[in-house]
Amino acid sequence: MQNLLRIAPGALTIGKPLPWTVYDADGNVLLRQGYVIQNDIQLEQLFERGLFQPRVIERPDEDIQEDIRLRNPFADYPVLLQTLESSLNAITNQDDSARQRVLGLSRMIDQMCQESPEASLALVHLYSIEPTIHEQILFYAVLCQFTARRFGLDDKRIAVLISAALMANLALVPVADKLNASNRVLTDEQRAVIRKHPERSVQALKEADITSPLLLKIIAQHHEQADGSGYPHGLSGTDIRGEAEILALAERYVAMITKRAYRERMNITEARKLIASLADGKLRPAIPRALLAILTDHPPGTLVRLANNEVAVIVRRPHRHRGPFAKAIIGPRGNRYSGTFERDCSQPDFNIINVEQPEVMPSMDFGLLWGFH
Repeated sequence: MQNLLRIAPGALTIGKPLPWTVYDADGNVLLRQGYVIQNDIQLEQLFERGLFQPRVIERPDEDIQEDIRLRNPFADYPVLLQTLESSLNAITNQDDSARQRVLGLSRMIDQMCQESPEASLALVHLYSIEPTIHEQILFYAVLCQFTARRFGLDDKRIAVLISAALMANLALVPVADKLNASNRVLTDEQRAVIRKHPERSVQALKEADITSPLLLKIIAQHHEQADGSGYPHGLSGTDIRGEAEILALAERYVAMITKRAYRERMNITEARKLIASLADGKLRPAIPRALLAILTDHPPGTLVRLANNEVAVIVRRPHRHRGPFAKAIIGPRGNRYSGTFERDCSQPDFNIINVEQPEVMPSMDFGLLWGFH
């Protein structure tokens, strides 16, 4: 197998699913994407022996009318993160390619969400235990795409919103992971960095010659609140763009379901209740309703316990009074299944009785669960 690269220290974390399949020097699979590293010994062995193959997403030639390959979000995930990081670096360095990089990434995310919606939503929930800032930003973009389409925005406004979601936290990127890993009270200096990041991000984009008025307005307003309590300008009501509120909601939801050093994460049931409460004066009511409709009670990627005591992963949302649909991965006695078994959770034996919230995700073959080969 060609172009295998050694895994850099810090690229993998105990308790998080592998972002890519890991090979040995001969190209044999050591661990598949979705496997969860359990301890320091495994981690050290991967750094010693493990290699991965960077995946390049090849876009079809302009004269090809139809690309029949479905986007595989799990295969795309590592390259999306790499592309995001390089795009943000290009903006910071005022590279002439910055605008095109971001537009290309936005189109890729939109295509992925439209072609593989269940797996795209699953990404957000499977990798949400302790995501890096680049993972969080990718989740914001995915959730904005779904919410905006449900809310009824047209394609052009959705494209601008996805781009805004990718760039709105540019000024926070250098410090975000450190802030999330700290369990200390924020200093005045750190609070100032947070409050000024919309304006600083806008300024960096202007300096990189990214000047779309709508895009800059979304970024400038994404921490304003309808009741006037937001920042940086204390805007209220309809002075705030709907796109900015969609981005704000995406950020809030990701914050709810992710673990930080200073607090535990919410399960999906708790998060849904809090989102519903935001319809009461904090945001345009139709925006939280749109996100709740997209997520459903148990979004793809959620771990659940069924009435027969199996643990399963939600793979598809309800359809025509059936579902949601899950793949059972752990048996009633705690034994790990060698394969997976589809369950229609509208059937009494497979009703969902609880949302599982593990500190360490169980290992699973994402491609197998969602039918990618």
